[in-house]
Amino acid sequence: MVPLSPHSFKRLQFFCIFEQKAHFSMSRSRHWRRPVQTVRETGAKQLRRLKKMEKVDYTEWSNERLVERISHLENELKNNLVATGSDTPAPERKTWKKPRHEREFDPSKYNTRLVAFKLAYLGKKYNGFEHHTGNTTPLPTIEEELWKAFNKARLIFPKGSHPLEPGEVNWDGCEYSKCGRTDKGVSAFGQVIGIRVRSNRPMVKRKPVIEGEINGATKDMHNTLARDDGIEIGSPTLMPSRSCPPSAEPENISILDPEFQETLNFDPIADEIPYCSLLNRLLPPDIRILAWCPFPPPDFSARFSCRERQYKYFFTNPCFPPVPHNLEPQRSKKNAPHMKDGWLDIEAMKEAAKLFEGVHDFRNFCKCDPSKQITNYERMIYHSSIEQEADVTASLFHFGDDDYVTDIQKPGYTYPDTFTFNLHGSAFLWHQVRHIVAILFLVGQGLEKPSIVTELLNVEKNPCKPTYEMASDTPLILWDCIFPQEGDKSRTDALQWLYVGDGPKNAESKYGPGGLLDDLWKNWRERKIDELLAGTLIDVVTHQGVAPGDAESGKMKNKSQKIFDGGDIPKLQGTYKSVMNKPKMEDVRSQNDRYAVRKGFESAEHWKAQGFKRVKSTDRPGMMLGENGVVDAEEMDVDGGDVEMRDAA
Repeated sequence: MVPLSPHSFKRLQFFCIFEQKAHFSMSRSRHWRRPVQTVRETGAKQLRRLKKMEKVDYTEWSNERLVERISHLENELKNNLVATGSDTPAPERKTWKKPRHEREFDPSKYNTRLVAFKLAYLGKKYNGFEHHTGNTTPLPTIEEELWKAFNKARLIFPKGSHPLEPGEVNWDGCEYSKCGRTDKGVSAFGQVIGIRVRSNRPMVKRKPVIEGEINGATKDMHNTLARDDGIEIGSPTLMPSRSCPPSAEPENISILDPEFQETLNFDPIADEIPYCSLLNRLLPPDIRILAWCPFPPPDFSARFSCRERQYKYFFTNPCFPPVPHNLEPQRSKKNAPHMKDGWLDIEAMKEAAKLFEGVHDFRNFCKCDPSKQITNYERMIYHSSIEQEADVTASLFHFGDDDYVTDIQKPGYTYPDTFTFNLHGSAFLWHQVRHIVAILFLVGQGLEKPSIVTELLNVEKNPCKPTYEMASDTPLILWDCIFPQEGDKSRTDALQWLYVGDGPKNAESKYGPGGLLDDLWKNWRERKIDELLAGTLIDVVTHQGVAPGDAESGKMKNKSQKIFDGGDIPKLQGTYKSVMNKPKMEDVRSQNDRYAVRKGFESAEHWKAQGFKRVKSTDRPGMMLGENGVVDAEEMDVDGGDVEMRDAA
């Protein structure tokens, strides 16, 4: 008899054990246990079968018989695994939980209320705030994430949607409005939306009526519109001159009426749904609800009630790494700026920033969109300044050495400094802030004089915008939105905001484990460590090798001019050409006329005379009717009023 190899013997040993336990099951503690015995396998019959299995003596078997036995057990194991549909024998698990059955949600049983939310988000990972139906974007929008959170929390209940699969964004039926429409990459720390949401306030106890039927007609309740007999508290209107009187006198409600007793005893803050905490648990970590307004005016619109929007644009000085003096490129005096490459003249920027204050025509500081047919580009700027921020970045100590600074900077001072451009205005045109910042950076680099602002604001002398590039999007923040009372010259926010953590026994939502500050700290620390490591690496590399003053350059003559646009690295532009010498675009009227002709009209004035109706496809091939046959009123500025085109970003 030929002896078995060690490998074959181990396989035989495994299958022998498996054969003895093939009819057993495994417990949760990973131990084999006997199966539940049936009637046919009890008593002497089972004992005889088990004794027969135990009496098998494989030492007497031949190699051929052993190999045959192994093959048989392998096939049996394979068939068992195929039958169970898994690669490993799965242990049996018993659960005592009852199967979860989703209850049918009845919107008619819930009261609603109009509220406002103040939210913050970091826009770098998002394709802007606004979602456009049917427009697929490479990154999600902020509105898409809000839509998912509001649906999952059942704060709104649109028809045909599921909390886990809400489908396409559609804010119809919930009185939704937004203050600003920030572009891709732009952040916001004070964005405001208005929306009507589900409330905990009990419904008025009326006599039972057939569900969904009123006066014989079926009423669709898949919305958060004001409920019949609903009681709601609101603050006075912000714009009395524009508000419409109520269509009917309100019903007299007595506090002694038993039908209204429960709903009148409701505390609209303490007894209400914790909206901020609930939404923050469902939103991504870089989108957070900061506050809510329980009592906005009945006619509140986050867009049209806002009278001031505040923006901040962050930048550093130096704005990009300066090179040692002995390695600077040699340029002619005609083309050389008075500032050393990398440094910004903050005082010149402050002088230029002040020229924007007041009412001006900003057609040379925005991106024209002929589809909106804008004719009035005048906007009010309340405040424009350059301010130094607190030390929020890691210092790169070598930038304070004599090899990098000039007399304008402070030798021995720790750089970079952090600055912000602050701009407050009633409303802004499309990309207005980023165009303004681009001009300020050219002034700061010494490539333009502060008087360039005055020249571009003089639209009678310069009606056509020069083709200069706007600043980067990431450092821009929609800082705050202000809703003052009509006629308030100080523009004090009249909305009563309740911030996260305010109120009795609510501190946990801000300072407790998993609270708002925990979430924000995690976001900040991750980026702070990246900043510290990157800054330390710059200092390490700078001090390696020969001293900067002893470094020798190769071909550094006539190097391209570096242009700072707010991004991470400067752009190379060859020989710099001043803004007023750049090619000019068409004037605004010509752009509007050309677009109107494409739509089948003689001119922009002809289109306006027709009420901006679109040409029917039967009148002109290729022309389609818009929704309801007209252009959305929000997308037009027919009266030249105080309305944004899209957003300042």
